[in-house]
Amino acid sequence: MALTDRRAAIVGQPVEHSLSPVLHSAAYQALGLTGWTYSRISCDADGLRDLVAGLGPEWAGLSVTMPGKQAALAVADEVTERASLVGAGNTLVQLPDGGWRIDCTDVDGVVGALLYAGGYQRKPGAHALLLGAGGTALATMVALASVDVDSFALVVRDPARAADASRCAERLGVKLDVVRWSAADFRDLVASSDVVVSTVPAGVADSQVSELAAAPCVVDVIYHPWPTPLAAAVQARGGRIGTGLDMLLHQAFGQVSQFTGLPAPREVMRDALFDATGGTVPLPLA
Repeated sequence: MALTDRRAAIVGQPVEHSLSPVLHSAAYQALGLTGWTYSRISCDADGLRDLVAGLGPEWAGLSVTMPGKQAALAVADEVTERASLVGAGNTLVQLPDGGWRIDCTDVDGVVGALLYAGGYQRKPGAHALLLGAGGTALATMVALASVDVDSFALVVRDPARAADASRCAERLGVKLDVVRWSAADFRDLVASSDVVVSTVPAGVADSQVSELAAAPCVVDVIYHPWPTPLAAAVQARGGRIGTGLDMLLHQAFGQVSQFTGLPAPREVMRDALFDATGGTVPLPLA
């Protein structure tokens, strides 16, 4: 099928306020793909298989958001190594034979937020402090392992909820210590860490902000409202912080490339997201 007649979409629930259409539409226009469209499809995890089965050859791919990221692995005919490591994927690409491949460009999103926005300086044998054990935390573990982090302290409310993270660490071959939130000495945990990544919802870590902000590199997946208390504390000490908006931007680069087969127009996509969000986050690319 010609590159002028393709479709793609963000799939999840809810998706009404997703910024992915801003990124993909700007990319397709810059690449000259005037017949390409990118839409929003509301679909829960249970409905994902039937949705994908009903898509025709004009569909290039789907961006999968919550709650369908784990279900996407079962839908796919091919699973990339990193999607397997995370146990979830966000990028379904239709293959020439009509099958589907699942990838997890969320890993790229975390790496981009770390290196470009957070200013992380990679070094062998680095140690990370990770807050939360959900799907974003697992993608973060895989991302950090790819930049030479080989040990983690994982702080969670209930250690029983860290089972998926423990399995991910085992697959990665990294050391993982699970710490109960109520028993955590955040000052000591931060002092021994090269990077801190918070994947917990807004407000959960507010009482630990002063300790967490002392880390040499910080990523906070929350970006609205901005600045978050953690971001404000990091900026007050003159530090840099990666955000969920940086993650969204950098994960979209890989999606656009996989959907179109062309290099993502990074600056165009950055500028479109910057404008759509009122310039609240700088979104550096270098």
